[in-house]
Amino acid sequence: MSYAIIKTGGKQFAVESGQTLRVPTLEKNEGDTIEIATLMSGEGADLKVGGGTLNATVIGHGRGDKIIVFKKKRRKQYKRKQGHRQNYTEIRID
Repeated sequence: MSYAIIKTGGKQFAVESGQTLRVPTLEKNEGDTIEIATLMSGEGADLKVGGGTLNATVIGHGRGDKIIVFKKKRRKQYKRKQGHRQNYTEIRID
Protein backbone atom coordinates (compact mmCIF):
# COMPACT_ATOMS: atom_id res chain seq x y z
CA MET A 1 0.00 0.00 0.00
CA SER A 2 1.64 3.20 -1.21
CA TYR A 3 1.17 6.58 0.43
CA ALA A 4 2.27 10.19 -0.04
CA ILE A 5 2.89 13.26 2.11
CA ILE A 6 1.34 16.46 0.71
CA LYS A 7 1.31 20.07 1.90
CA THR A 8 -1.66 22.37 1.37
CA GLY A 9 -2.91 25.35 3.35
CA GLY A 10 0.23 25.36 5.51
CA LYS A 11 -0.46 21.85 6.83
CA GLN A 12 0.94 18.44 5.90
CA PHE A 13 -1.19 15.35 5.31
CA ALA A 14 -0.37 11.67 4.83
CA VAL A 15 -2.69 10.37 2.09
CA GLU A 16 -3.46 7.18 0.17
CA SER A 17 -5.28 6.63 -3.10
CA GLY A 18 -9.07 6.85 -2.75
CA GLN A 19 -8.93 8.63 0.61
CA THR A 20 -11.15 11.64 1.35
CA LEU A 21 -9.92 14.39 3.66
CA ARG A 22 -10.68 17.93 4.77
CA VAL A 23 -8.07 20.56 3.97
CA PRO A 24 -8.10 24.33 4.56
CA THR A 25 -10.26 26.17 2.03
CA LEU A 26 -9.23 26.02 -1.63
CA GLU A 27 -10.66 28.44 -4.21
CA LYS A 28 -11.99 25.69 -6.52
CA ASN A 29 -15.48 24.60 -7.54
CA GLU A 30 -17.05 21.25 -6.75
CA GLY A 31 -16.00 18.60 -9.25
CA ASP A 32 -12.78 20.38 -10.24
CA THR A 33 -9.57 18.35 -10.43
CA ILE A 34 -6.55 19.84 -8.71
CA GLU A 35 -2.88 18.91 -8.86
CA ILE A 36 -0.98 18.82 -5.56
CA ALA A 37 2.81 18.56 -5.22
CA THR A 38 4.08 15.73 -3.00
CA LEU A 39 6.81 16.13 -0.41
CA MET A 40 7.39 12.37 -0.28
CA SER A 41 5.79 9.36 -1.95
CA GLY A 42 6.15 5.60 -2.24
CA GLU A 43 6.87 2.90 0.31
CA GLY A 44 9.90 1.07 1.63
CA ALA A 45 12.78 0.93 -0.89
CA ASP A 46 10.70 2.82 -3.50
CA LEU A 47 10.53 5.97 -1.36
CA LYS A 48 10.91 9.21 -3.35
CA VAL A 49 11.42 12.59 -1.74
CA GLY A 50 9.88 15.61 -3.52
CA GLY A 51 9.31 16.25 -7.19
CA GLY A 52 6.06 14.32 -7.64
CA THR A 53 2.45 15.36 -8.05
CA LEU A 54 -0.91 13.74 -7.46
CA ASN A 55 -4.44 14.54 -8.59
CA ALA A 56 -7.41 15.16 -6.32
CA THR A 57 -11.08 15.94 -6.94
CA VAL A 58 -12.95 18.61 -4.96
CA ILE A 59 -16.02 17.02 -3.37
CA GLY A 60 -17.41 20.08 -1.59
CA HIS A 61 -16.95 22.94 0.84
CA GLY A 62 -18.17 23.37 4.40
CA ARG A 63 -17.59 24.71 7.87
CA GLY A 64 -16.30 22.75 10.85
CA ASP A 65 -17.85 22.39 14.29
CA LYS A 66 -18.06 25.46 16.46
CA ILE A 67 -15.40 25.93 19.12
CA ILE A 68 -15.69 28.38 21.99
CA VAL A 69 -12.84 30.77 22.80
CA PHE A 70 -13.25 31.96 26.40
CA LYS A 71 -10.93 34.43 28.14
CA LYS A 72 -11.12 35.39 31.79
CA LYS A 73 -9.02 37.28 34.33
CA ARG A 74 -9.93 36.45 37.88
CA ARG A 75 -11.04 39.19 40.26
CA LYS A 76 -11.02 41.79 37.46
CA GLN A 77 -14.58 41.38 36.08
CA TYR A 78 -13.05 40.57 32.67
CA LYS A 79 -14.72 37.86 30.55
CA ARG A 80 -14.85 37.45 26.77
CA LYS A 81 -16.64 34.69 24.90
CA GLN A 82 -16.20 34.16 21.18
CA GLY A 83 -17.16 31.34 18.80
CA HIS A 84 -15.25 30.15 15.74
CA ARG A 85 -16.00 27.83 12.81
CA GLN A 86 -13.17 26.93 10.43
CA ASN A 87 -13.88 26.73 6.68
CA TYR A 88 -12.68 23.63 4.83
CA THR A 89 -12.65 21.94 1.42
CA GLU A 90 -13.25 18.20 1.18
CA ILE A 91 -11.14 16.43 -1.45
CA ARG A 92 -10.74 12.85 -2.73
CA ILE A 93 -7.27 11.60 -3.72
CA ASP A 94 -7.37 9.99 -7.20
